[in-house]
This record gives sequence, C-alpha cells and structure tokens, in this order.
Amino acid sequence: MLELLSQGQPLLAFFASARAGAANDEVACVHLGRMRPRSTQAQAPQKHRPAKTASSSVIGHPAHEIRIIGGLWKRSKLKVLDKPGLRPTPDRVRETLFNWLGQDLSGWQCVDAFAGTGVLGFEAASRGAAQVLMWEQDAALVAQLTDSKVRLKASMVQVQRGNAVNGLQHTAPGSMNLVFLDPPFEGELFAPALQAAAQAVAPGGWVYLEAPVLWTDEQLAPWFLKVQRHMKAGAVHAHLLQKMA
Repeated sequence: MLELLSQGQPLLAFFASARAGAANDEVACVHLGRMRPRSTQAQAPQKHRPAKTASSSVIGHPAHEIRIIGGLWKRSKLKVLDKPGLRPTPDRVRETLFNWLGQDLSGWQCVDAFAGTGVLGFEAASRGAAQVLMWEQDAALVAQLTDSKVRLKASMVQVQRGNAVNGLQHTAPGSMNLVFLDPPFEGELFAPALQAAAQAVAPGGWVYLEAPVLWTDEQLAPWFLKVQRHMKAGAVHAHLLQKMA
C-alpha cells in the first residue's frame, strides 16, 4: 500500500483499494500515513429520562388569586379555591361589563347569585353599591367569601349560604338594580335563574348573565328581558340584559 502511495496514486483511490482488500473492516481512518484499527468496544447505552408531563389537576385559577380592578378596593386580591367548575370572571370581561354599566354604582342594590369567588359582587361594592347580597351553596366558598368581606371591611356585603334561585325567588319583587348570574354551565339552572332574577330586578334594571351559549331576545321575552350588550370571551357568552317596563 505504501508503494501505491509512492507511485502517486490518489489518496481516495488508496482508501478504496485498502477497504476492498481487507478481510474485515478494521481500517477506520488514516492520519499522516499511519493506520489505526477501529475500536470494537460497544458504546454505553444512553440513560433514558422519562418525559416531563404536565399536572392533570384542575384548579380554579392558575395564580390561585384574582384582583379587583376598580373602585375603592382596586388591586385588592381575592383568593381562588381549587373547585371544579369555578370560573372567576376574567379581568377583561369585568372591565367591559362595568364600562357598560358605568363605573359609579352608588346606592345600587345588587345580588351576586352563584357567587363563587364573589369577584363580581365585590367589584360592585367597590364602586359604591349600597348593598350586595351574595348567594353560594359550597361551604368552603362561603367561608372564603366571609373572610374576604371581613378583610375588606365590606359592611355593605352580606354572604348567605343557600340555593341562589330560591334566594332570588324570596327577594322582594322589583327591589334590585342589578343581579349577577353565573350558574354552573353543566346544570339546568339558567331558565329558573333568569325567571327569578327578572322578578327581583326593577324595571329598567340589569341582569348580567354568563352562559356557554348566546341567549336571544326571543328566548328572554317571557321574562321581559332584552339583550343590550353581548361579548364572547373564550367559551363564555357575557350578556347584559335589561328588564323592560
């Protein structure tokens, strides 16, 4: 092979000749005219690292808290418990809602039915509402609502544990300026809740509704409610309904 090199045979041809004449493939490379055998030692297998998977737990809000965005308690935090189906109304939707209503709710009588975190009711109280009645069935959420009320010194807020529809049905007819409705999406509470809210709210008053579908004026007509504003945020349809005289 050295003779071939000395005769000026091209280097690539030399490699081809060397490999073709070898009994086995022992030649791995040539460096400065010297050959070294290929290592036959097996490479150590790479360690397998299991892939990281996201937690499958469902929580009420990624940060476990939500902020009041306007009024006296602006930027105050409310805790969000890990509860299936708990959907605090997002900041952007609340901002839009209170732009629709006007930022000053001084003297208003309000009900936050299906209160959950109470963020809608506390937003109303923060903007001057004279009374906000919160209805919630879950004992842990009721305790959290009471804690938030005490911490904020929200004397105008009343927290009641019980069925929101029954609570609205026992509210004096036409006594409310605003009712917040955010029933569980998987239930069948929308029609009875709307009927009870329409009874409780005064003519010209408002019902705010969150639902998985759009409610039309035709569907709302039996309760003398009319859609004045609507927006869709993700899977939620937000409606501002007005009670017709």
